[in-house]
Amino acid sequence: MSNDLVSYLILAAVFGAVVLAVLAIAPSLGRKVDLASRLSTTPTAREASARGGAGGPTLRNDHTGNLWAKLISEVEKRGLSLDDTKADVLAERLALAGYTKSYAVRAFVLIRSVLTLAFPAMAYLFMLVTGSASSPMDLYMVLVVAAAAGLYLPNVIVSSQASNRKQEILNGFPDALDLMLVCVEAGLGIDACFARVGQEIVELHPKLADLFAGVSLELRAGRPRADALKNMAKRSGVAEIASFATLVVQSDKLGASIGQALKVYAAEMREGRRMRAEEKAHRLPVLLSVPLVVFLLPTMIGVLGLPAVIQMRDTIM
Repeated sequence: MSNDLVSYLILAAVFGAVVLAVLAIAPSLGRKVDLASRLSTTPTAREASARGGAGGPTLRNDHTGNLWAKLISEVEKRGLSLDDTKADVLAERLALAGYTKSYAVRAFVLIRSVLTLAFPAMAYLFMLVTGSASSPMDLYMVLVVAAAAGLYLPNVIVSSQASNRKQEILNGFPDALDLMLVCVEAGLGIDACFARVGQEIVELHPKLADLFAGVSLELRAGRPRADALKNMAKRSGVAEIASFATLVVQSDKLGASIGQALKVYAAEMREGRRMRAEEKAHRLPVLLSVPLVVFLLPTMIGVLGLPAVIQMRDTIM
């Protein structure tokens, strides 16, 4: 590959990255902020916001007019398609990470495309400024690695957020089961328990509260309880919640006491959380051995061996 062809490819990549950056920034620059409408909030609305009504924590907030939705709409109006061939699989992965909006897949495709073009452009500019490009082959390899990093970085971030979300839901589920047990023993039905518990844990466990809110909304819409619980287990991606859904459905079919079933399952979940904490505690000595060996052992060898080395040097000299 000649130097001219490499230069043309690099210039084309830089031009594409600049065009996408301009398309992304233009809507926000052209938008005017109406301060008068923002400052003209009535006292009633402010009081409702302070009580957690309009702007406070709720079971499910509707963020209409989101900046991402406007940005995606502007990009698609300019003829750029943000569709993906594996949109269904990608939507499930994003939902497990907590991105459940209708535009989540298109936003992911937009971010991935921008990073795939922006990383090689930034790498080329860095090499151009520092003068570290020794040969066209080295430049080509750096650009390929930068493009691959921009392509796979969003997937790594989504996977990490999905794992953190699962862990947060799993850690908060025993508390929710305890609250459900209290509600059932107080006389509430299992359907009303989801709405009540979701309202109580919205600040402590917001992701779990969102799952309970979804179940409550589906039950109010007339969906069967078994289907609503299966959808909750699917949205969470946690095996323990799938077992909980099966427990509630089987208890309902067999006519068993739901309170006793919740009490036993809550105790098992709490025991499982304690065992996971103990497992992490037992892993600490193994994890601490690495920095101890890397940093402490050379220091000890130097302290113990340096006097002998000095004495040998004086004896020889």
